[in-house]
Amino acid sequence: MNQTILELKDITKIYPGVVALDHVSLSFRSGEVHAIVGENGAGKSTFIKVITGAIQPTSGELYFEGNRVEHNSPQKALDLGITAIYQELNLLKHLTVAENIYYNRYTVKNGLIDFKDLERKSGEVLDRLGVRIDPKMLVKNLSVGYQQLVEIAKSLSRNVKVMIMDEPSAPLTNNELRYLFDIVRKLRDDGIAIIYISHRLEEIFEICDCVSVFRDGHYIKTMPVARTSKEELIRLMVNRELTESYPAFAAHRGEKVLEVKNLNTELLKDVSFSAYRGERLGFAGLVGAGRTETARAVYGADPIQSGEIYMHGKKLKLRSPEDAIRSGIVLIPEDRKQQGAFLHLSIKENIMFSYAPEISGVLGILDRKKERGICDAQIKALSIKTPSMDQLVKNLSGGNQQKVILAKWLLMKCDVIIFDEPTRGIDVGAKQEIYQLMNELAEQGKVIITISSELPELLGMSDRVIIMAEGRITGEVKASDVTQEDILRYASAV
Repeated sequence: MNQTILELKDITKIYPGVVALDHVSLSFRSGEVHAIVGENGAGKSTFIKVITGAIQPTSGELYFEGNRVEHNSPQKALDLGITAIYQELNLLKHLTVAENIYYNRYTVKNGLIDFKDLERKSGEVLDRLGVRIDPKMLVKNLSVGYQQLVEIAKSLSRNVKVMIMDEPSAPLTNNELRYLFDIVRKLRDDGIAIIYISHRLEEIFEICDCVSVFRDGHYIKTMPVARTSKEELIRLMVNRELTESYPAFAAHRGEKVLEVKNLNTELLKDVSFSAYRGERLGFAGLVGAGRTETARAVYGADPIQSGEIYMHGKKLKLRSPEDAIRSGIVLIPEDRKQQGAFLHLSIKENIMFSYAPEISGVLGILDRKKERGICDAQIKALSIKTPSMDQLVKNLSGGNQQKVILAKWLLMKCDVIIFDEPTRGIDVGAKQEIYQLMNELAEQGKVIITISSELPELLGMSDRVIIMAEGRITGEVKASDVTQEDILRYASAV
């Protein structure tokens, strides 16, 4: 316990034109939860990939239990007892819990898999975690929180000594998060070194023992959590003071733009609300309250059973998102990687995806010069950090991916922009940029609708908040007049 188990010395990783890690040295101890924080692009992911053997450093050394590790690889890291649990879980959902925990390590008797032995061993690992999951259950039938526990059990089955958790809380509900924290504490008490990466700084102070800060590929500092503060971490991460969590905004509400009357779907029940030009309207509620479903119905992505939607007083017939876009309603979804952007296409291709027909000639031939000029203007206007508009979107940070999606919709001259969890998985510095963009769009007269599970964000970035529970609107408040506790009371109402 508390002995150095993993040490990295002078790690450097250079890509063409980019120094991703610059002479980074850091060590980790058994029985300790060690956080790594930094803005997107700080080098955290590259550092983790060096530890797991996914990439080879340009220079530097890695030591495990005092021995230098030569030619590290994913398999060698697993053999040593180093595992990683990522936000996007690495499970085969059509297989059982037991089959996932011991995948490719099955006990075989007479040429057949010994399922009884497999289920027994899996049960023992789950018992060690204090988790009640039937090893015979298919993974696809588990909630995201329980799927994550299966990932942790899979790591334990390999006699893990160092466990990396990369944004483990992002997909979890509040109850699942409490359970995750209990598991992390149990693993720490069992002597496992936990490397914990999260953009949610409040988690660092609740679950971690120490924290290391990265910035622009450099290691900055390691501190005991008890001897630092959120403000100091932010200052070290961004190298500047962020004096306000939410930028100042002077509301200038104009005429009514959007009106929803008695909207009903499979989940929603008589949802009615209005939104006005230049207004920032927030939607609050617990998981399953119907916030995202409201956004999807207004965006034409989910079928409406009954109800009416008006834009500028004109009744809309929304059969698809295409109808909503033509009417001036756009959505930046919660899952930007799966639903918001084409990760394997370039920034230019993403921005121009919907707008390209607008600058195509009679024969459908795209004006390439005009296309690049438009993209360049959007990149500059939104301060998208990229070496080129031809960069693949998958290589951008979360904040810059969000800006690319926004750039695409701004070309369509929309009047209503719906942001579903606008800063999920985005670092603290990039959050400020997204908030500023949202305010600027509202000041230009656009309706900004924000759905967020982070109540401080919702209150800080809304003029008015609508609260939902079980598919119904249970309250409507002025953001400046209520507390987080008031919101939760409304959100718990049936």
